[in-house]
Amino acid sequence: MRPAHVCLAVLVAAVWGVNFVVIEVGLDHFPPLLFSALRFLVAALPAVFFVGPPKVAWKWILGVGLVLGVAKFGLLFIGMDAGMPAGISSLVLQIQAVFTAVFAFALLGERPGSVRLLGMIIALTGIGVAAVDEGGSGTLMAFALLIAAAACWGASNVLTRKASPPDALNFMVWVSTVPVLPLLGLSLLFEGSSRDLEALGSLDWQGVGIIVYVAWITTVFGFGAWGYLLRRHPASTVAPFSLLVPVFGMSAAALVLGESVSGLGWCAAALLVGGVGLTSFAGVRPRGSGAEVGPRGSGAEVKPRGSGAGTGTPSPYRAVQAAEPLPRTTASRTPSTASRPGAPR
Repeated sequence: MRPAHVCLAVLVAAVWGVNFVVIEVGLDHFPPLLFSALRFLVAALPAVFFVGPPKVAWKWILGVGLVLGVAKFGLLFIGMDAGMPAGISSLVLQIQAVFTAVFAFALLGERPGSVRLLGMIIALTGIGVAAVDEGGSGTLMAFALLIAAAACWGASNVLTRKASPPDALNFMVWVSTVPVLPLLGLSLLFEGSSRDLEALGSLDWQGVGIIVYVAWITTVFGFGAWGYLLRRHPASTVAPFSLLVPVFGMSAAALVLGESVSGLGWCAAALLVGGVGLTSFAGVRPRGSGAEVGPRGSGAEVKPRGSGAGTGTPSPYRAVQAAEPLPRTTASRTPSTASRPGAPR
């Protein structure tokens, strides 16, 4: 990669990592479902008028919009609002790579090789260690919501693979139009119109800046730049930069929110990042094939096993990877967060 492209990839990872801190602060201004709805509303408008018509079938836009936008981000925001710290959230979500591999095997026939299976076991061990750490602080339910969010992200990755959008920015802008009304409806149902109106009525410049960051910077710029890099470089070259997301997320959470990480948390982080790395970049074998294939665009040779060689299927990393879209901190939430009115516990 050219130095400028390396800098761009690191910048995107930093933007996505810092985003968890921005979400944490934003949850002091908005109820979680309303916050998520506003994020997609601002991401879609006015960008939808400038990116051109959708370049894939509407069934894929609707599917990804509901699974990624409503389910994944709804669960993420609720989980963080319920007590999940920003730093560990940025780490735990990386387990989406394991869910992506599992769903790709079940739905696309991508059979994981031995190295990828080892990576999945290591990553799941890391999740178990993180769960033990989180259970000691009383936020195990919030932790479970983050795991569910990661599973939804993995499912949306597979849907995105099936859609194969030729333009990542166009696709993400149109996907952003889908979750707005469902999230607003869920917010009115579960958070109440009075709470929503109070949040909108007290909107200040900080709240506006938070919405702009999570919508335009992390979604429009972040996904657009990531798609730009994937169109110019092999996925196996670009994808490793996504492992920097929890590094930036945990660092920003420590600097801005004062979150600290326990020894058990660091152990979970090492296991998760190492396992996700193996899971993401090891080869896959098409179901019924004797060949193991490296990630799409990696230039890896097809290695015959036994009597025949098959043709490979692309790596799940061709799916949109992100961050917003993970070890437990020992510090309690900030006073403003702990006293947030109406926050689910």
